Formats: sequence, structure tokens, C-alpha cells
Amino acid sequence: MLMKLYGAAPEGAEVRYNPAECVGTGKMKITGNPDRKHVSTSYDVRSNLTMQMGMRRFTRRTNAHSKKLENHHHAQTFYFMYYNFVRMNQAVRMSAAMAAGIETRLWEMANLVRLIDEWVAARKAA
Repeated sequence: MLMKLYGAAPEGAEVRYNPAECVGTGKMKITGNPDRKHVSTSYDVRSNLTMQMGMRRFTRRTNAHSKKLENHHHAQTFYFMYYNFVRMNQAVRMSAAMAAGIETRLWEMANLVRLIDEWVAARKAA
């Protein structure tokens, strides 16, 4: 885990929009046996940014949030299914699921809608 150490906010600055200055960092092993030379938060930060840009509900200071946790969960699930199965990655020219060997074809949005309809029908039947 990368821990950031922050100093005091600049004198007279509005704290809400001007975060304190990062004055240092420290790395701390949480679990496992990682090689400290290769510890980085870059992958996590990139994933979070991709998610924020893909779903406006994750950007700050917006009213596009879900009022119910269940709806928030559904939106996340739908986004990740789209990202992994429908969206073509420009670098590898296939979906993430195809690159991982999970799927052999690129899905269409109709496939996701069909999956949701089947899930709703199964919930109603149960």
C-alpha cells in the first residue's frame, strides 16, 4: 500500500477545492509477498480513471449517483460486463474477455440485454 503524507493546507486557501500538499510517501506491505521494487498503484489508478470516465456517477460533484445501493451495484455490473465483453480494446483489437481467453467472440449490446432479461426472469421465478 502506498501511504501519502500530507502537510497543512496553504494559508488562506479554501480547503475544499485545494487539497493539502503531499510532503512524502511510504510503502507498506499489506498481504502476500510482493517484490517491493515492483509495487505500484498505477494499475489501480488507471482502472479507477477508466471507470470514472465510463460512468459519470463516479466523478465528483455530480448528481448522477444512485440513491439505492442495489442500483449502484447494477450500474457497476453492467459497466464491467460492457467493458470486458462488448468494448473492443484498441491496443489488442479485441475485447478484454477475448484477450484473457474467456470468450471467443465480441459481444453486442443485445447479448447484455438478453442476459439481463434472463436474470430478471429467473429472479421472478424464484
